[in-house]
Amino acid sequence: MSGEGSPTIGTVDGHALRVGIVAASWHTTVMDGLIAGAQLALDEAKVEAPTLIRVPGSFELPVMALHLAKMGYDAVIALGVVIRGGTPHFDYVCSAATDGLNRVALDTGVPIGFGLLTCDDEAQALARSGIDGSSEDKGYDAAQAALATTTAIRKLHHRD
Repeated sequence: MSGEGSPTIGTVDGHALRVGIVAASWHTTVMDGLIAGAQLALDEAKVEAPTLIRVPGSFELPVMALHLAKMGYDAVIALGVVIRGGTPHFDYVCSAATDGLNRVALDTGVPIGFGLLTCDDEAQALARSGIDGSSEDKGYDAAQAALATTTAIRKLHHRD
């Protein structure tokens, strides 16, 4: 089962953080759930006025994440969903988006909350989307991960 053994990340104080959310536009119900989950985590952390930018699809997530990172955002949450179909499109998009987001994080040092669902079918995506009745909230988890990593980096840099 996905989500089994996941870490418990406590709420961090994010009131001074500038956070961007970049979200794909495909699969409206799933994406609305992921965005709502991310925004809930940011609200709980007292992040003020996070920026939400929509892009056409998951393939476009890395380039927008890069622009947000270069604009001085402290953390970026990348949200998308790719559902397997009958062509290799799934493999190419998942690989490109994952590799691109990783590259943005490593090249800029800005934490990227990874909220890209890569699912075999729509039922799996809905189960992870955070909507009513779902078993997981990957938007919330991605936001928490980005905030926790940003906070850890800041603590590391401010050690005496």
